[in-house]
Amino acid sequence: MKALYLYDSYLKECKSSVLEIRNEGTQIFLDQTVLYARGGGQPTDFGKLVRASDNAEFSVVNVTKVDGKISHEVDKPGLVTGDAVRVLVNWDRRYKLMKMHTAAHTLASIMHKEKGVLITGNQIEEDKTRFDFNLETFNLDEMQLLVQKANQALNRNLDVKTYFLPREEAMKIPGVVKLAGALPPEITELRIVEIGDVDLQADGGTHVRNTSEVGEIELIKLENKGKSNKRLYFKLK
Repeated sequence: MKALYLYDSYLKECKSSVLEIRNEGTQIFLDQTVLYARGGGQPTDFGKLVRASDNAEFSVVNVTKVDGKISHEVDKPGLVTGDAVRVLVNWDRRYKLMKMHTAAHTLASIMHKEKGVLITGNQIEEDKTRFDFNLETFNLDEMQLLVQKANQALNRNLDVKTYFLPREEAMKIPGVVKLAGALPPEITELRIVEIGDVDLQADGGTHVRNTSEVGEIELIKLENKGKSNKRLYFKLK
């Protein structure tokens, strides 16, 4: 199974073939896909599989990783092993998530550089993103200043690059793993996302090519969840 989105987030479709089917015909495993499998705070892509032989359409309602493979949950049975299909992504949704994800990296990096903050949890959505982070004290003015600095970075029209490095080499880069928590030992190669001179970290999600595409981060609200556990929500405008 080749996850084509890891190499090009702008691919809207690809040709593929059905390798395996489970769950009474509704769980499909393909030889390659453009659909993102939910994980790392980024939600599943939606889309459809179109059978080449008769143009029958099967809506993809969830994409996850199962047994190390990417599983496509479809709305009805009908596909069989060996079927040739076109895989199409719901591009409007995907592009909103790409912009949100690049914004999230930029803000997280500014927070890390300015306050030493590590993101302990996150959830990206089309209309907003949630950060949980480890900071003892904070206030609205302080957070607004960090958002302002993130927006200044986005406005510099920075290129966003993705590439792969061996784990040993990648781990020599300071701050390459921004999320709190250990990296699974079975990962031998890291995909790196580099946003100009602002951020460089290991990440498996989809991003825009340039920060000029993102828009402006707007803080929605802050929440105090405990002594060293804070939460913020932001959106893009």
